[in-house]
Amino acid sequence: MVMSGGGGDDPRESKSEESVVLDWSFQNHKEAILRKGRHSGSNFRRAILDNADLTEGDFTKSNFKRASMVEIDLMKSAFDGSDFRGADLRKARLNLSNFRNCKFAGADLRGIRGRYAIWQGSDWWNATMDDDLKKVLSKKWPRPSSE
Repeated sequence: MVMSGGGGDDPRESKSEESVVLDWSFQNHKEAILRKGRHSGSNFRRAILDNADLTEGDFTKSNFKRASMVEIDLMKSAFDGSDFRGADLRKARLNLSNFRNCKFAGADLRGIRGRYAIWQGSDWWNATMDDDLKKVLSKKWPRPSSE
């Protein structure tokens, strides 16, 4: 199921695209294709998005709370200010993505390689993850001393 796509390869063209807010909460959209989609402020709460393709998209300030996102492809996408609390992101692909100021409390990040993503201001330490990822993120995006 293709919901959005990126027109040509001209970067000026993609910036003029308007955001389409989706409400897929409590729905099954397994293997959905939202590649290069502009869906800022969308609601994916408790949605099933396993094996979906969200590459190169804009999902800033979106709600992924308690969503099932097993083996989802999030590469090169923006999720700034999004809520991933309780989400299942096992084996997700999320390198080169932006997770600035995101909430991850209770999220499952096991089996992912997110060392090349941007985690600035996010509470990644409140998520369940493999020790090697925790070690890398601790060095690059340390937990604030005030918490």
